Amino acid sequence: MSKRFALTGAAGYIAPRHLRAIQDTGNELVAILDPHDSVGIIDSYFPEARFFKEPERFDRHLEKLRRKGKGSSIDWMTVCSPNYLHDAHIRMALRVGADVICEKPLVLNPWNIDAINELETETGKNVYCLLQLRNHPEVSKLREMYHSSEPERKAEISVTYIAPRGVWYLSSWKGDPERSGGLASNIGVHFFDMLLWIFGKVIDSHVYVSKATKSAGYIELERAQVHWYLSIDREDLAFTVSKDSDTYRSMTVNGEEVDLSGGFKDLHTATYRAILEGTGTRCTECRDTIQLLHDIRNAEPESLDSNGSDFIRKGMC
Repeated sequence: MSKRFALTGAAGYIAPRHLRAIQDTGNELVAILDPHDSVGIIDSYFPEARFFKEPERFDRHLEKLRRKGKGSSIDWMTVCSPNYLHDAHIRMALRVGADVICEKPLVLNPWNIDAINELETETGKNVYCLLQLRNHPEVSKLREMYHSSEPERKAEISVTYIAPRGVWYLSSWKGDPERSGGLASNIGVHFFDMLLWIFGKVIDSHVYVSKATKSAGYIELERAQVHWYLSIDREDLAFTVSKDSDTYRSMTVNGEEVDLSGGFKDLHTATYRAILEGTGTRCTECRDTIQLLHDIRNAEPESLDSNGSDFIRKGMC
């Protein structure tokens, strides 16, 4: 049976993937919120959806639909607004009786998850985080491998993600750690969540580089030791093997490359299906990831020690 959706954040980069996922799963989008009106993409998916620029009018409309009863009220709200608004928009959805699908990162602070979980209990509704890498075939293989038996030694992992951005990035909300959570939360969250999902809880964490355009560190997990590097600095591509590419994404496990180059754009619909079937990632299941991102954001950078990766030492920072 078709479900009725509302959505916040239609003008952003990621919104079209959510619009397509709602459509591909046979559901209906009835109301949209975004302070910007560059949302012509809606015409390609749900031209009849009501559009609001003010959250007060959007909230009032959803409440009116709720009072009309079943068949008029929204069943789900998709939240893909800027990171710092996720918490408020999740709360709005729960107040009008809707379940929630929220883009990464779910929230910026771990205690926000605790409060949301209390609201879930009070309202009887569920909040899911869209962490689509958990549905990537290669990631699923890794998890099965490391959960089927106890490894003799911890895996040695290196993660490098260079996603160049223009000057605009630092002037936008994405460049403000108070609103985006910084690089680890904004572009690294999928990798960190994937690593914790596969290799277990965090035992130790060190941050060696913490700048507006790049971040690097070391994490020890229950079943892995991880060196990680994130950057939006285009010059960093010169240090990689794919200098002509616009983006460099690499993950090695015990020296073997894990192919994550494809499939990212097609995972939203698969993740929606899992969530709508009740098997998605609940808000409490990503608390450890949010805690790690919070700790990285607030850590004082350390001098490189024996855990500092060769990649960092070669001058990338």
